[in-house]
Amino acid sequence: MMHLAAQYLAAAGISFVEKKADDSHTNLGWSTDKQRLETHPLSKEGDVLALNYNNFSLEWNSPKNNASFTLDGKTHQQVLEWLTNSANTFLGKTYTYDFHYDLPYSIYDSFTFKLDVAKLKELADLRTLTQSGLEKTLEINGLESDIRIWPHHFDSGAYVIISDDLSIGFGLAVPDTMINEHYFYISGYKGHNGLDTSKFVALSLGEWKNDGFKGAVLPATKIKEEQAVQFFTEAINTYKK
Repeated sequence: MMHLAAQYLAAAGISFVEKKADDSHTNLGWSTDKQRLETHPLSKEGDVLALNYNNFSLEWNSPKNNASFTLDGKTHQQVLEWLTNSANTFLGKTYTYDFHYDLPYSIYDSFTFKLDVAKLKELADLRTLTQSGLEKTLEINGLESDIRIWPHHFDSGAYVIISDDLSIGFGLAVPDTMINEHYFYISGYKGHNGLDTSKFVALSLGEWKNDGFKGAVLPATKIKEEQAVQFFTEAINTYKK
């Protein structure tokens, strides 16, 4: 449900942010203070559309404009009407809900959002843990990267270029066919090709994969920040060797 709700923000990026070849105009940030997903600025004035996990609402914020829309009990059609009206009122522009990528879920006009307080808190805590864990990993390894949430796969990720022969992507992935729960991942690349991990030494946390996905994974359940940092750092050092 939150993956679907995040698409409202992605559509705002597609509608109002200058397009980038790598699709980064669609990606989102996580505010640990406000516990919400946020778009890039949608205007010169700094308008931002956000998805707040604390109160399960969409929020339109800028120095001059503040409005919120609670999602609980609302249909997809009602959300689109609010977004269309808000974009017209605050930006004088047209909001378009249209994508150039496919999602694993579908949505229809009468789809109704339902509030699950406990689950939302769990998901927010996990995004915050990931954000802080990625920040710490970058810091202690002397690396720099934006930390963004990509709406297509809904992963929180960082990406660093180590050398001409090595770049590394790492972060948090949502449940999929490989692991049926949220999990931390890391993968090394030479160009666009994933690096073979079959001869890597076993990790103290997590495990290497080399069939399809080439990299390492660690299920996120009950994992603390220091364990996530340990997993990422150990894998990064393995790739550097």
